[in-house]
Amino acid sequence: MVEDIKIKIKNYKTAPFNSRFPNQNQTRNCWQNYLDFYHCEKAMAAKGGDVSMCEWYRRVYKSLCPISWVSSWDDRQAESTFPGKI
Repeated sequence: MVEDIKIKIKNYKTAPFNSRFPNQNQTRNCWQNYLDFYHCEKAMAAKGGDVSMCEWYRRVYKSLCPISWVSSWDDRQAESTFPGKI
């Protein structure tokens, strides 16, 4: 299973269709993948697992989200004022 995920990450080109977000506006998809990446990273680190498994979420949010949003969210996380639950 780990190898399958690593192959998918290696062959990744752009965010695939996600039935949770069927509309043209992908703002919520961007936000959810950003949160999912940090949830995954935190959970895998706590379990002592392979954090590279979370790379899929990072690639998806990087392809969907404007850079200015991501940098703003990263800054807010550093300041402990991030509104999302991670």
